[in-house]
Amino acid sequence: MATISASSLTLLASTSAAAASSSVFTKLQFGPIRGISLTATPLFSKRTRRMAHSIARATLGLTRPNQIELPMISFAAKEIDLIEWKGDILAVGVTEKDVTKDENLKFKNSTLQKLDSQLGGSLSEASTEEDFTGKAGQSIILRLSGLGLKRVGLVGLGSATNPTTSYRSLGEAVAAASKSALASNIAITLASPEGLSAEEKLSTASAIATGAVLGTHEDNRFKSESKKPSLKSVDILGLGTGSEIEKKLKYAEDVCAGIILGKELVNAPANVLTPAVLAEEAKRIASLYSDVLSATILDVEQCKELKMGSYLAVAAASANPPHFIHLCYKPPGGEVKTKLALVGKGLTFDSGGYNIKTGPGCLIELMKFDMGGSAAVLGAAKALGQIKPAGVEVHFIVAACENMISGTGMRPGDIVTASNGKTIEVNNTDAEGRLTLADALVYACNQGVEKIVDLATLTGACIVALGPSIAGVFTPSDDLASEVLAASEVSGEKLWRMPMEESYWESMKSGVADMVNTGGRQGGAITAALFLKQFVDEKVQWMHIDLAGPVWNDKKNAATGFGVSTLVEWVLKNSS
Repeated sequence: MATISASSLTLLASTSAAAASSSVFTKLQFGPIRGISLTATPLFSKRTRRMAHSIARATLGLTRPNQIELPMISFAAKEIDLIEWKGDILAVGVTEKDVTKDENLKFKNSTLQKLDSQLGGSLSEASTEEDFTGKAGQSIILRLSGLGLKRVGLVGLGSATNPTTSYRSLGEAVAAASKSALASNIAITLASPEGLSAEEKLSTASAIATGAVLGTHEDNRFKSESKKPSLKSVDILGLGTGSEIEKKLKYAEDVCAGIILGKELVNAPANVLTPAVLAEEAKRIASLYSDVLSATILDVEQCKELKMGSYLAVAAASANPPHFIHLCYKPPGGEVKTKLALVGKGLTFDSGGYNIKTGPGCLIELMKFDMGGSAAVLGAAKALGQIKPAGVEVHFIVAACENMISGTGMRPGDIVTASNGKTIEVNNTDAEGRLTLADALVYACNQGVEKIVDLATLTGACIVALGPSIAGVFTPSDDLASEVLAASEVSGEKLWRMPMEESYWESMKSGVADMVNTGGRQGGAITAALFLKQFVDEKVQWMHIDLAGPVWNDKKNAATGFGVSTLVEWVLKNSS
């Protein structure tokens, strides 16, 4: 990732510390994630109880991910009186308006009023004592006795200005509560569902289910001990029943499968997730959905034939050879009306090269997440392999490698030649991600696509500009910007369009080559995007998403799976 303290902003990359011998390559296999359904189909089938990675051989440090039994959750949409529901936890999502009280300190909201009355007023009393006001992040849970309902809780939604985020957080919060209570069956409802349209109820159910799944999932593969998840079933109350909500919950299943895959890929350490292992995982995804996906993996010699000098220069120092990944989705039937490409930066570790990452804030210990762009792309491939949208062809492209240091490595001052013939003076080896993306973008254009979205943990400058939870979007196309930003509104992922100031290109000019790979410290995220633009055909609509901030959750010290939901939504909007 681009380091702000460097003379030019650097990129997030990743390298694997495994040895060159094929005997030390570790094969990761992510079990297929299955089945949210209204008929109690397990979210994770029995045949996927093996943990996400299945290790074939030893790696550096002899690390082998544990075999973890993944959660098996079933979802059901029901319309019943709340007090009649029987189970471990009934959770009600409430806005600040929902929990307003009258002069007798009783709820004004009819749903809460009825529930509180049946509980003898204990709910309103507890909310007053705990100063519960319905703000986002607040919750109270009461333990009950003598009823089929063991616990009832209120979960604050705040003002719910971003419904997708609010309802997904509701699902996550209730899943967290179920862990503490060792609950196996829970129900989730809203205090004011009558205010939602039919379409909003469907999207709300989907968001709640997504939050519940992701809130239940814990990546404990690399811990010596882990607890089995207790949650088995989730009932969603008061949002409707029938085939439409069933479709929405199935969609939530598919997207969650991709998000969890993306999270686990980023979480995997570089001594386990090498470029070769990432390529194996891509091939496994294609084999799982072979009716719609095919895989092509290019080795070093094949990349040389395609003149990918920029990409290969980055990979030259590592004992682990590069693997260029190309998955292709073609719909199971019907005419292809649109061709798209998703390109993800795939640095499985980034040492910075000879411009090694040093000093506070360099984040070298987190550079396993420099393949976050590729994780989003492969996560989207998995989800789309399950959804199977019509009318759209999608190319998933990753130039996977490591940025290491050795006598064979790229040096500051070297000039490399990309596959479109343009020459690049390397003035900073820690700005390597854009060098790999250059050849990946040229390759994508050669597939005859109409639109390209690339995702990369590219610059620390973007984190400085937008903080840890917002990704920067760069594109010269207003139409493409509108499409992707609309998709992010649905997914709940935060994107912000940034300027592509052409005058900044002056800082990227070289005296001996067509360009340098970094400019000055100022506007580093913008100059990085301007660099990538040099490798995109003018006839192709293109967008660059810098997700250096939101790819990682510092509080949880874990990956977020950012990007998968938006990519899937965007592809579906382009399908017929």
